[in-house]
Formats: sequence, C-alpha cells, structure tokens
Amino acid sequence: MHTELIISTFNKPKHLKLLIDSLYLQKVLPDTVCFADDGSDSRTHELIKNIKYNHNKLYVRHEWQKNRGFRKNLILNKSILTSNADYIIFIDGDCVMHPNFIQRHLSMAQEGVFLSGSVIRLSTHFSKNILKNGKIELDNKSRLVGWNPETLSDKLKSMPIGPNLMGILDKITPIKCSWSGGNASTFKKHIISVNGFDTKMYYGGEDKEFGVRLINARIKGKHLRYTAPLYHIDHGRSYINIKQIEKNREIINAHRRNGIIKTKNGLV
Repeated sequence: MHTELIISTFNKPKHLKLLIDSLYLQKVLPDTVCFADDGSDSRTHELIKNIKYNHNKLYVRHEWQKNRGFRKNLILNKSILTSNADYIIFIDGDCVMHPNFIQRHLSMAQEGVFLSGSVIRLSTHFSKNILKNGKIELDNKSRLVGWNPETLSDKLKSMPIGPNLMGILDKITPIKCSWSGGNASTFKKHIISVNGFDTKMYYGGEDKEFGVRLINARIKGKHLRYTAPLYHIDHGRSYINIKQIEKNREIINAHRRNGIIKTKNGLV
C-alpha cells in the first residue's frame, strides 16, 4: 500500500519548519510527502527544497498555486489528483506531530473508513516561544518540553499512556466523529468516490462538509482523538469571514439532510 502525507500550507515558514522537524522524528514514514501550497512565497519553497537535501529517505513533492485568497480545497484536490498513493493522511502546516502520529494512522487504516483525530491548541505564549527558538524538544513521554496541559481534555489528547489503552477512549467517546481536516486520513478511492473537496467552500467548516459526504457515501468515521496527538501552533486568521462561515454551515446542514455524496465543484 503506497502512502502519502499531504501537508496544506500557506506563508507560515516558521510554523512549517517545526512541523518538518516533527516529521524527521516519526517512527514510521509515509512513502511520499506532498506540500499542498496555497500560494506561499520563496521562503516555503526553500524549506521544502532543503528537505530533499537533508533527508534522502523522504520522497517530497511540492504542489503550488498562485495566491488568490483562501483556496485550500483547490490545492488539496490538485495534490490528490497528482498523488500515486492508495492511502492519504492530511494535516495542516502549522502543527507538530507526536512521533507515533503517522504510525497510528497507518496501523488503523481500514477499507470503508475514514480516521479523524484532534488537535491540542497551544497557547499564544507557548507558540511564540517555540517559534522564537525555531526548534522542538520532546520529553520522555513524547510531549513538547515546557508544555503543560491546561485541561483534562488536552492531557488525554497528548496520549499520556500507550495507544492500546487510550484507544479505548477513542471507541467510547460520545463525541460524533466528523472529518477534521488538520488530522485525518482515508483511502484515495474513497476521496474520489465523493469527488474530493468542494472548491467553492472557503474557510469555516469546509472540511466537515467533505466528511458529511463521506458519511453519506457510507464511509464510516472512526476516532483517533486520543491516539494521534497533534499540537497546533497558534496564529492569526485574517481570512475569517463570518458570513462565509454561516453560509458553509447552511451547506453542511443541507448536504447532511439531503444525503449529498458528490460535489459538482470537486476533483472533476
């Protein structure tokens, strides 16, 4: 089974550098890594080029499009269409992965299923510190050095004990499973079956809409909420549009209600 990690990114080279550091620490690597780049400048290009020089075990590709506003779903679709992978993991470029992150996704891969994890949101203060230092350090529990969970939920999401026991929480959590675009995976053929991501949907639930269509297509969602830790580095969001978010919510509800499977604005 050919596997790929698709990393969506846009003009956050300092964040992306920390993610790449966590990629080097993975216990299991994907066959390929794709950077789905929504119009970043040359700083991101240089980072990606350096991976090819510094890590010959990683096959890296860079899908780039011009910066014309938030078009994440479009670059994701381009990356999917050009991928040779059977199975694809999706994350955002402003995160740091636990060393078992990719291993967990691949070990739980299953036909007719999509996997969805969660994120631990780092505080603004802690995020600024690690961005300033430009590196990550992990303790003996594979948690970020200096990070202390502020809530019980964050502590559990950091996988304080092994995945076998924490996996029980994945199974019994009452939270409904939806596609979480920053921490999710499934087979490429399942993505094709719903015609990929909707390119007319912009920031604010656009990932959940994709998950609704997968569920309508009888692709079942399974949690990796407590067994695939991912730390989200804080940043601003100048692209937030409240009216667009409300519009997206209406679309999501309509697609759930009407059982919509394929989008007209997708891969094809």
